[in-house]
Formats: sequence, C-alpha cells, structure tokens
Amino acid sequence: MKIGIIGGGAAGFFAAIQVKENYPESTVIILEKSNKLLAKVKISGGGRCNVTNSTTSISELSKAYPRGGKLLKKLFQNFNTVHIREWFESRGVELYAQEDQRVFPVSDDSQTIIDCLINEVDKLGITIKMETTVKKIETTEEGLNLFLDDVNFMFFNKVIVASGGSPKKSGLQWLEDLGHEIKDPVPSLFTFNMPKEKTKSLMGVAVENATTRVQGEKLTANGPLLITHWGMSGPAVLVLSSFGARTLAEKNYQFNLQVNWTNEQNQEIVKSTIETVISEHGQKQLQNIRPYGLPSRLWLFLLEKVELPLEQKWDEIGKKGVHKIVEVLSNDIYSVNGKTTFKEEFVTCGGVSLDSINAKTLESKFIPGLFFAGEVLDIDAITGGYNFQAAWTTGFVAGRLGS
Repeated sequence: MKIGIIGGGAAGFFAAIQVKENYPESTVIILEKSNKLLAKVKISGGGRCNVTNSTTSISELSKAYPRGGKLLKKLFQNFNTVHIREWFESRGVELYAQEDQRVFPVSDDSQTIIDCLINEVDKLGITIKMETTVKKIETTEEGLNLFLDDVNFMFFNKVIVASGGSPKKSGLQWLEDLGHEIKDPVPSLFTFNMPKEKTKSLMGVAVENATTRVQGEKLTANGPLLITHWGMSGPAVLVLSSFGARTLAEKNYQFNLQVNWTNEQNQEIVKSTIETVISEHGQKQLQNIRPYGLPSRLWLFLLEKVELPLEQKWDEIGKKGVHKIVEVLSNDIYSVNGKTTFKEEFVTCGGVSLDSINAKTLESKFIPGLFFAGEVLDIDAITGGYNFQAAWTTGFVAGRLGS
C-alpha cells in the first residue's frame, strides 16, 4: 500500500507515524508545500512548544473546543492528553505541566519536539518531499492521483489531508471540488485593538480574574486580562475571541467590550463591598484604597474615567459616587475596533465541515480512501495546548486508515 500525507505539520507527521506503525509494509510519503517542516511546532508557546494540556478529564478537555468538541469527545477515548504525554516520554522527551495546565518539554525548546518527530519518521523509513504542492485530487478505481500541476501526479492507495488551516476559503477549493462542505475560515484566537481608548497608559497592567462580555451578545469569558499598548489580551480576551470567532467576524471586529474587573457577577455584592470600604476607610483618599486589590495604575485610571477626584475621601462620595464606582468596576465599557493575531499562533475557525467526514474514522463521506487530520478540519480550540492535542488525536485516528 502507498499512502500520501499532505502537510508536514504536527497532524501530518503524527498521522504518517501512525500509518507506518499500523501498516509496516506500506510506503508512506509526506508532501509539504513549503521549505519548512513543523513550522507551527517551532513557534508555539514562544518557541517552547505547548505540546498539550494536563487536563485528564475527557469531558473538561472537550469543552476547550468551540468547534469540534463533540467529535473530539469520542475520539479522545482512543487517544488523549495522557496518551500523547506517554508517547513523547517513551521516546526520551521529558515533559512538565505548568500551574495553568499547559504542558512543555523540560528543555523549554520546541526543537526537542521537532527532533523527536523527525527522528521517528526517519527511523520508520517515511519519505518527506518538500516544496511539493498538491493542486487537485482525482479518484481512480485503485486509489487517488495527487496532481502537482496540470500534468504531473503521484498515485496513492490512500491519502490523509493534514494541510492545516487556510485563511481564505479559496485555499480549500480543491477539497470543495470533491464534494466536501467548507465552513468559511475566519480568524480565531486574537487580541482586541482599542485605538480610540486611552488604555495605552496602562500597558503591562494585568488583572488576575476579570469577566469579559461582548455587548449585546451572550458571549462571555473569564480569567486573566492583560492590557497592551494596542488594547487587551490574556485568556479573558482570547477565550472570547475563540468562542466568538464567527460573531466577531460578522461585526467586522467593531463592538463594545464589557469588562467586569471584580469577577463578581452580582452588582449588589459589589455595592456592599464598596459600602464596607467607606465604613472602614471613610477618612482615607480614594486613590489610597484599592477595592478588589486592583493594580494601582488601573484604579487611578478608573477613578479618572468616572470623574472622581483622587484626593476625595471615601465618606464624601455619596450615593452617586458609589454608583459610579460600582458601575465602572462591574460594567466597564471599551470600544473595540480591530484585532491582532495572538503572537504568531494563527488559528482559523472553519475548514472541512465535520458533516462531510465519518466521525469515527475521519474518512471523507464522498471520496473513499481520503482522510483528514488537524486544522484543515473545522476544529479549533482556545489557547493552552488544545490545538496541538486535536492535531495528535486526529492524526492518530486518521492514521488507522479506517481500520
């Protein structure tokens, strides 16, 4: 059997390895269109490679995927975070989990992961062809012809497409031509730009647990929030961008962001907290007592925003002052206009619709012998090693070639 793997990224490599292990007599060839292998692995986690997440609960794990969670919940029974850690560690790659559950190699160097995967491919005798672009796929009675241009093609009995996400639908036209439904690709995992806001002065300020919401939508997230020189980032923003990828694209990335700096959803409790501050610190100036332990720069910024003098004493602010503080703490509003890709980790929402594939084998419903793995599918996740886990899991399943 001759098996072609389209794409030399994480999913492609892992699928190729699985095929060769499951079918040792087969010829396996990875076709990579660029001159770089495992490019995303290289830059992931700031060059450290966030291999997976330390969550072991399949139910919790599947919640990290705004798209594809239901499918993965079943596939994780076959291969999950525990399995991938065992896989790398059994090949000499030591891993560790951070407090935030992200898992990295002990070397803190993505090259360790790249070397492990390339060594495995070499050991198994898998061929890699670089700068080889597949333009179209043609079916035959025996298998599939992969056309590299109008004339030249390579024949394979079976093919796994692991070509990664495409920023434009046109990049997936060759798969749509075969009958697959393509969900429009839009960016996921991005930070919010706020050119009209004065938040630039707060660059570097972080709040450990904030709640964010897109005004007028049911989209909400919570977690650490970081103020940057262009706007806001951190998990409270990235999770919102991931779950709201389609909605925010429809809004052309222009919307109001509501921030609850206290993470307390009940405004009456926030009001009660402020009244306690007044009763205990009435004679102290507003600028000197920071409710909810807010960073000093942020607290002064919020006081100026609601036009309360920094030197004013707490017991002088009255009911109006209490209302202003409660409102700005629990429902602070910022105008978002645009987005910025999160670091270099470009993730797309969209791709080959999961309705077009067999949920157990990841084989195409239209083309027998054609399988899919990785981000070419309409699967994506929040930040935290989950996108790579989807690549390992789908690569593992596709690599069984339907058996």
